[in-house]
Amino acid sequence: MNKILIALTLAFAAHGALANSACDKPKNDFDDLYCLDKVYLQADKDLNDAYGKLVKQLDADGKAALKKGQLAWISSRNTECSWKDNRGFFVNLDCATRMTTERAQFLVERLRECTSAGCMNSKLQ
Repeated sequence: MNKILIALTLAFAAHGALANSACDKPKNDFDDLYCLDKVYLQADKDLNDAYGKLVKQLDADGKAALKKGQLAWISSRNTECSWKDNRGFFVNLDCATRMTTERAQFLVERLRECTSAGCMNSKLQ
């Protein structure tokens, strides 16, 4: 049983190493997509973490303002980074990653303000 577990662990580790090296030198558009997706998923996780921490610091009005601002940001991101035509639905992951990273930084800055000078609800949108 331990030999199987060790073999599976090594196989997963090797797969991870191959995936990371593939991102260093992608061979085709699908490699690019895979790597960019990994970056986007991390940016999205960072955004959700920052949002969750910030919302805990806010009063009811601040939470409402943050939610309104977040919904407006989502709409803007979707408009700027995705489209649909007769061939299908498309998402520009580079655009989505950039916008998500910028929004996460914005939320972290608001969290920093909350912890140092107090939350300013007017800045949450």
